[in-house]
Amino acid sequence: MEQLTRFFWFCSGANFSLLKRSPTESNKYIGIGATVFFTGVLAALAAGYALYTVFQSVLPAVLFGLLWGFMIFNLDRFIVSSMRKRENAWSEWKLAIPRLVLAVLLALVISKPLELKMFEREINRKIDEKRTEFITQSKENLAKGFPEIQELELKIESLKSEVKEAEDFRDQLQREYDAERFGEKTAGTSGIVGIGTNAKKKEEQLDAAQVALDELKVRNQVRIDTVEAQIREFMALRQAEFEKQQPGIEGFDGLAARMDALAALTEESAAMALANVFIMLLFIAIETAPIFVKLISPRGPYDEYLELHEDRVRLFKSEKWTKAKGESKARVDYFQETHFYATDLNKEKTNRKNKAQTEAEIEAIESKWRKKV
Repeated sequence: MEQLTRFFWFCSGANFSLLKRSPTESNKYIGIGATVFFTGVLAALAAGYALYTVFQSVLPAVLFGLLWGFMIFNLDRFIVSSMRKRENAWSEWKLAIPRLVLAVLLALVISKPLELKMFEREINRKIDEKRTEFITQSKENLAKGFPEIQELELKIESLKSEVKEAEDFRDQLQREYDAERFGEKTAGTSGIVGIGTNAKKKEEQLDAAQVALDELKVRNQVRIDTVEAQIREFMALRQAEFEKQQPGIEGFDGLAARMDALAALTEESAAMALANVFIMLLFIAIETAPIFVKLISPRGPYDEYLELHEDRVRLFKSEKWTKAKGESKARVDYFQETHFYATDLNKEKTNRKNKAQTEAEIEAIESKWRKKV
């Protein structure tokens, strides 16, 4: 139990020695540390799931999830430990506003992958609908990209239509021939029963029409087979193009696709939108909880000890600075007094030496001049 307490103290960023001197503050910092720890755990789970949806691999997802969780844990721990309880409440809130903004941003980042996991079934259904829609669109686009297939199909229909017209003509002659034999009176028959001249003529016309129909069927069937072979070739090309697009459609299951599906679901369903908002608010509350606990909690003995310790450090720094400044000034004064005095003596000696040398040179020049004169 003691190890767990110390662990949560560590998570809260508290100073152990100061916290032991204020035991009434222990539970508060245990709660803050536990909140920071579990926020990091949720961040690790969210990041791991998000990366798994992208790469579909467990090991990178676990490693990245742990890395992200440690980073969020360390950041939250720094945010909480850097906050100080002051006598002025407004100064605390003013300093906490940037930290609250950062906590809200982290909560939004953490909550989104877990929202995707919570609504996984609904999102999968929406993604399946999108895949079906993409397949339909792909087939329609490919159909537009191969107009030859439609033209060849129309050609087959035209050839079949010719055969149908020939069959209809043969059937008409068959009806007229039967009417002539059985003595039915029509506009094209004589109304005499039996096989007479008119019946023989119609029989000849019927035989000729049957022969023409058979020849047309054979000829058009050859053409239809040729055209169907061409259609199969174009359909094979179209299927090959569709199979090239199929992996992209089947792979429509990434992080962006799931976020888009979640957005579509929240637009379609008010209940989904409300649940999404509540989950987001929950994570914002979890992420900002340590900061709010620090803000709303009264100033306790730990804060007094911490401020006293920091004041002592500042006072010690001020004392050391004053002492160092005095020692430095004394050294500078001594240096100026001794070094400048020695420098003046050297200057005087140098000037005397230069003066004597100059006078000697002038005397030598004057003596040479007098000798010449």
